[in-house]
Amino acid sequence: MKISNKIHKEEYNPYYKTYINKATDLDLIKGLKSNLESHTDFYSNIALEKHNYAYAEGKWTIKQILLHIIDTERIFAYRALRIARRDVTPLAGFEQDDYMLNSNIKERTLKSLIAEYRAVRHSTIALFESFTQADLLFIGQASGSPISVRAIGYIIMGHENHHNTVISERYL
Repeated sequence: MKISNKIHKEEYNPYYKTYINKATDLDLIKGLKSNLESHTDFYSNIALEKHNYAYAEGKWTIKQILLHIIDTERIFAYRALRIARRDVTPLAGFEQDDYMLNSNIKERTLKSLIAEYRAVRHSTIALFESFTQADLLFIGQASGSPISVRAIGYIIMGHENHHNTVISERYL
């Protein structure tokens, strides 16, 4: 099933417009699969001495950014599942900096993070492949705003594209 990237503004909070605009023009499943391969290659080719590098005081390292992408994808996939299953309970936001503080990132290697990213992405793809067209268009509440299941998928893609652009421009 082709999942259109023509997301309507009623399907998401304007905060996410940047991420939706940075998502691929491919349909959702093809885009998630394409990003899986391109982003795995991207991180696999980062030199070892850059893994713990941050371009400025108070900025995350490359390893921290990848873990943030993984955490965010897990949270957004969970939101997609809840909304697609017609759970109308408003879903809370999350504080990304608190997640990072409790991540044990210093004990992790970039290689282990890439493996985790791949596992999470395969799970996300399987989840979105299971949704019907009606599921994808269903709108729930997350972080105090309406959001559709398909918008969540494109936000996942655009979010990682955004961070990888920042890494390319400021870290490498």
